[in-house]
Amino acid sequence: MLAGFQDLTFEFGARAIVEEATWHIHPGDRIGLIGYNGTGKSTLLKLLAGEYLPSAGTLERSRTTTIGYLHQDLLSFDTDASIVEVAKGAFERVMEIEQLIEKLGKELEVSEDEKKLIQYTDLLHEMDVLDGYNVDHKIEDVLHGLGFKQEDLSRPYKQFSGGWRMRVLLAKMILMQPDLLMLDEPTNHLDLPSIEWLEKYLLHYQGAVVIVSHDKFFLDRMVNKIVELYQRKLNIYSGNYSYYEKEKLIRMEMQQRAFENQQDFIRQQERFIERFKAKASKAAQAQSVQKRLDKIDRVEEASIERPNIRINFSVEKTPGKVICSLKNLRKSFGPIQIADGADAEIERGDKIALIGANGKGKSTILRIIADRETFEGERIWGHNVDESFYAQHQLEHLKLDNNILEELQTAGSKKTDMELRTVLGCFLFSGDDVDKKIKVLSGGEKARVALAKTIISKANFLMLDEPTNHLDMHSVDLLADALDNYQGSLILVSHDRYFISKTANKIWEIVDGKIVEFKGGYTEWVEWKERMEKKALENEKTVGGKDKSKQKSGNATDIKQEVKSKEPVQIKPESSVPNNLPIDKEKQKEKKKLQKQFDEIEIKISSLKSSIKDAESALGDPAIYSDHGKFVEAEKKYNQLTNELRSSEKTSEELFEKLMELGD
Repeated sequence: MLAGFQDLTFEFGARAIVEEATWHIHPGDRIGLIGYNGTGKSTLLKLLAGEYLPSAGTLERSRTTTIGYLHQDLLSFDTDASIVEVAKGAFERVMEIEQLIEKLGKELEVSEDEKKLIQYTDLLHEMDVLDGYNVDHKIEDVLHGLGFKQEDLSRPYKQFSGGWRMRVLLAKMILMQPDLLMLDEPTNHLDLPSIEWLEKYLLHYQGAVVIVSHDKFFLDRMVNKIVELYQRKLNIYSGNYSYYEKEKLIRMEMQQRAFENQQDFIRQQERFIERFKAKASKAAQAQSVQKRLDKIDRVEEASIERPNIRINFSVEKTPGKVICSLKNLRKSFGPIQIADGADAEIERGDKIALIGANGKGKSTILRIIADRETFEGERIWGHNVDESFYAQHQLEHLKLDNNILEELQTAGSKKTDMELRTVLGCFLFSGDDVDKKIKVLSGGEKARVALAKTIISKANFLMLDEPTNHLDMHSVDLLADALDNYQGSLILVSHDRYFISKTANKIWEIVDGKIVEFKGGYTEWVEWKERMEKKALENEKTVGGKDKSKQKSGNATDIKQEVKSKEPVQIKPESSVPNNLPIDKEKQKEKKKLQKQFDEIEIKISSLKSSIKDAESALGDPAIYSDHGKFVEAEKKYNQLTNELRSSEKTSEELFEKLMELGD
């Protein structure tokens, strides 16, 4: 065992964070520590790190166990040193040996000393054992993986923003390779490529890892155990996050049944006591039953700490078919080109996720659409569009003297105070929180208020920049469900892959200054990208094979003869060669046929999605459950439609790929 708790209780004043908790961390464990915001997850990590002492119980840790702990408080660190020098702090012994070797080398140049020579040789051997000569290479690999460019490596640490500083500290932490690595929200400041790199790195990490994260995709890929902090208890599940979700429901159902059975038993015993306690012949027996009842371990009711509250949108106007068109869009910041003649169109019903690496200009494109950024080209707004824009700088528009409830009242949603309180509950404000003044809120709390205002507006087009940044998993779920059911159109920037997969029906990616659109959800886009990369790799290998054969031959005539004898040479059709015209016509004919099939399947997909929404509404009608036959028929229809949609989307994707291949 590396570290853990035994019957541990920890209290902040009168508030208990955890009571009589037992948790052991073993080598190779990949643990996801989860719980609602404010329950004390970060406090548990600080207990493990030895920053806090328990109120009762024991904190266990092996003397030889090394712990690395990445948390937000580290951002107070500042230095003029370069980011490579900061990351190099992970190799203290190597740096110490380097200095000693340099010092002894200079001394040995002046005068030979056998003792110093032996010491010098021993240090060189230790340097070799520690793989110290590859330290710079390791540091560069990790920093590049986390999104830093080569020219960034020599820049001073203090020149970077908070998010990039956290990446440097993460690099230093993983380079230290402690026995136990504890990461508190490591994906908060990472873009998608960096998150994917971190996943691959941690999958091969030799030590144990404990992760606090709201990213379900990240937890699903990274962990083999979930530790849930719930109602001051630690519940341990052997599996990833998806397994935990299913298992928790089963456990809660079992607990509820046990609670109900115990309540039935208690009621029976209480009736017996009440009936016979006054009878002389039965009084002793009734008293004995009462004693047993007093000693019984009561099963708690399986109540959910935070009930599932729906966020309901109301859209007043129906916009035209096209929400917004971007034509010949050009935008740059100095030498950095964001858009270079980009064209794109947002149609009614589109739910677009704008994704990619940091620095590609996702938020800039979003601000251009929202008319908050200067640019060259055309941005044409559609008919009857009523928009609402959420970004971090929207915090400036909050009125500091309003309390939270009053601020939401200014959004013009016409919701009652009770409805507004319900919405605020979804954004982690409960009870008396709604009476807090905006001016006393933290940055994260202000962001949640601004997001709540955006969500309750009656806009038919939403523009959202990192809407999940300050939400816990439960709130992300509620927001994702709300946006999935939203009748309007939206475009969002997010690094939360679970959230994107739940909300988006189209993906936009900025590639070489152009906006590349993929018609489909995030999961389909990832699968498509993987297939394209695999195909490109196979083509590269084929080309590589041909190159090798050329290198072996060394004679142009021999090469031609070899190619001619082994495989037919594909000549690209040219307008000057009349014999190739029939080939072009056949290609055009095939392309036209595929395009027609693709258009038809897209219309069918649109129709199926509409039918599925109707089927979902039918299943959501409480009246249907009173008639078993109607319910079975409605469920059957819904399943048929979803299966047909899945099949149609697969066909659409295959046709799209064929069209892409014929596009040359």
